[in-house]
Amino acid sequence: MSMGSEPTAGALLAAGNEAMLEAAFRTGDYLPARQLLEAARDRARRDRDRIDEAAALTRLGMLLHFAAIGEDLSRADWPAEERLFQEALAIQREADDPAGAAESLFGLGLVHQVLRGDWATAMPFYGEALELAERYADEMVRSEVHRHLGFFHVYVAGDPEQGLRHLRMSQVLRERYGDPRRIATGTLALGEAELAAGNRAEAMRLLQEAVYQARTVGLSAQRIGWAERALQDAEARGT
Repeated sequence: MSMGSEPTAGALLAAGNEAMLEAAFRTGDYLPARQLLEAARDRARRDRDRIDEAAALTRLGMLLHFAAIGEDLSRADWPAEERLFQEALAIQREADDPAGAAESLFGLGLVHQVLRGDWATAMPFYGEALELAERYADEMVRSEVHRHLGFFHVYVAGDPEQGLRHLRMSQVLRERYGDPRRIATGTLALGEAELAAGNRAEAMRLLQEAVYQARTVGLSAQRIGWAERALQDAEARGT
């Protein structure tokens, strides 16, 4: 980049997304990510790049979501998160950006499932997100949608076999994408689901691996604690 030149919206988006993931999985400091993503949104608006503008809005929604799940969900500002995803989705539909729309639909599902505890409202968003993601989105978006559909079938619908199919696919996609932070959290989710399905030996193997991965890749103390507690709970249930 030459002296005095401004970063593009795309460059700001990439930097902001990475800063968001570092905050979510390691540091807990969301300010750098928020500043980068807001700069990406503003730059995209100046350039009249609707697709990058929508992507920045989606990432800002995800930033709010990651921050919420790291704290007290009862205090989450879910209407603000929902507005960001809805605004992004409207742009993505108008601009014919199905990959972006898949991510925003997934975000809307998260708002209703995770923050509001309303699976009935969340599931149509997840269903439409999966349909678009399987055709247009990258492995990580596809992995996330499969992950939450898996949670529904294991923990809500009482269909662990179908749920495990989704969660195993989610983990394959995570490994293909190659982000060790997301691989570690996927291992934990799959281990917990295997335990819920009664597959104790496989669950114990995965939960031990999840603790090892979380420590090895330097996840936050909170996230390591989540994995350790899941393993301890599983061990206690077997005694």
